[in-house]
Amino acid sequence: MKDQKKKYLVAGLGASGMAAAGLLFDAGEEMILYDGNEKLREEKLRQSLPKGCTVPLVLGELPDEVIDAADICVISPGIPLDAPFVGRLMGTGVPIWSEIELAYRYGAGRIAAITGTNGKTTTTALVGEILRRQYDQVQVVGNIGVPYTSKALSLTPESVTAVEVSSFQLETIDLFHPNVSAILNITPDHLNRHGSMEEYVRVKESIAKNQTDRDCCVLNYDDERLRLFGETACPAKVFFFSSHEAVPGGLYMEGDAIVSELDGEKEIVCRTGDLQILGRHNYENVMAAVGISRALGVPMEKIREACSRFRAVEHRIEFVREVDGVAYYNDSKGTNPDAAIQAVLAMTRPTILIGGGYDKGGSFSDWIAAFPGRVKLLILLGQTAERIGKEAKAMGFDQLVYAEDMEEAVAVAADRAKPGDAVLLSPACASWGMFKNYEERGRIFKELVRGL
Repeated sequence: MKDQKKKYLVAGLGASGMAAAGLLFDAGEEMILYDGNEKLREEKLRQSLPKGCTVPLVLGELPDEVIDAADICVISPGIPLDAPFVGRLMGTGVPIWSEIELAYRYGAGRIAAITGTNGKTTTTALVGEILRRQYDQVQVVGNIGVPYTSKALSLTPESVTAVEVSSFQLETIDLFHPNVSAILNITPDHLNRHGSMEEYVRVKESIAKNQTDRDCCVLNYDDERLRLFGETACPAKVFFFSSHEAVPGGLYMEGDAIVSELDGEKEIVCRTGDLQILGRHNYENVMAAVGISRALGVPMEKIREACSRFRAVEHRIEFVREVDGVAYYNDSKGTNPDAAIQAVLAMTRPTILIGGGYDKGGSFSDWIAAFPGRVKLLILLGQTAERIGKEAKAMGFDQLVYAEDMEEAVAVAADRAKPGDAVLLSPACASWGMFKNYEERGRIFKELVRGL
């Protein structure tokens, strides 16, 4: 699917940008590499490039002559579209592509693309496990940690690829056309980037914009926006799922059973007691994965087997260990209030909760409203600590303390916890400012817990 030979500008030289550069080099394309951080070391960056790759590399200010030479810009998801150099590129008519757009144009085979505010990683990982039971050539890529571009050239017409897609990546798709798409839920997040909830919803729903009635889109029936989208605007065939009510022709919960009517007859996929992941939100993830996998032709028997064996992904309500009768859980991927609510609701013990971090501009009131009867102590750290503390006290929750860092937070939690309690890291905030990413935050938490 690749276009005629063009000169590419790869903007942003993190993992995503370097993977895109590797694809373009292997494909024999011309390119220029760019990063606005002038403090990066060119020598170290070049060590991450394929052997023999000697393309031009620009750091700091982007010169006009580079913009004039570019035919297409492949932009890393961390770069906002209102960055000045992006505006200059757009002003000259240069198309802006995300990494997934570039990978799609060079890849082959069938694609399942999964987005949503929460649950993307768990659902994508589970879809990958299911697909591997049916197909020989399966890739699990995207926001889950493996750049799509790093695998694109190895894909064949027989490949089946599960792609976790963020809203940042969806902002700059053009022809990207998954055979199956899924939007798991939409709750306020990244509003500092997208500007409004309406724009955030529009970007999420764009995952299906190139689909046709020969494709499938899996949607959360309990989300009013997604229900409306599925009933009135989605161009693909829709599979709905619900954890609150029966959905004819879809997937739903009936007591402790996950039920499917996708094949025209009612059948039980599995029961919640058969699963090794906790919480209603995870049962929704399972339903979404079932819908995606059925749309890709996987028999229910293989789906059922994969679901029963699937364990929680790292950093998502991940059991770490039990110490002196206290269970410790790492939910560092709970980077927004809605995700953190689901983690709190999944706990079956009195819980000491560690929260706070980088402020993305949302409200914490719904998160705090889930505390009574569940959270016995809130330990706060990071940029949002004082704001969350004030909001919690205004809502009548005053069982909270502040910590300078994760080491102090874990020490306080261990000191205050009693046998039968749980300690949960589920910050409801991004990690930036204190940690490089949520993975580092989670790893440090686990290291501290293992050292108790």
